[in-house]
Amino acid sequence: MAEIEHPKPFADWETRAYWEGCGRGEIVLQRCGACSKVQHRPRALCASCLSGDIEHFVASGRGQVYTFTVTLQNNAPGFREACPYVLAYVELEEGPRLLTNVVGCAPDAVSIGMPVVADFTAPDRDLAVPRFRPA
Repeated sequence: MAEIEHPKPFADWETRAYWEGCGRGEIVLQRCGACSKVQHRPRALCASCLSGDIEHFVASGRGQVYTFTVTLQNNAPGFREACPYVLAYVELEEGPRLLTNVVGCAPDAVSIGMPVVADFTAPDRDLAVPRFRPA
């Protein structure tokens, strides 16, 4: 089983802090200064109250598997060779859920509620893709 060969992330003005944080080995999230809601995916406004008072902060990188599936078949280049792999939503300690992969263990060892920690693969020197491994 090979590793997934992720395409280079596309970083625009809203998402650059997130992708560059991943390149440094950090999960960078946003917090609203008006209502304190933590959000992911990065955006210019708070998804909860529509305030523009958004700040970035480095998250703990810890979470738990919220739900997952074992992908047995994928014909997309870079993913095909990695089957089977685990595609999962990880709920971060800070609240948001990330769609990601769980690596570092057999697919049948993954379970809902399993504690995980961020790990990164770097298809580019400045931008990386987050994935998670058992804590």
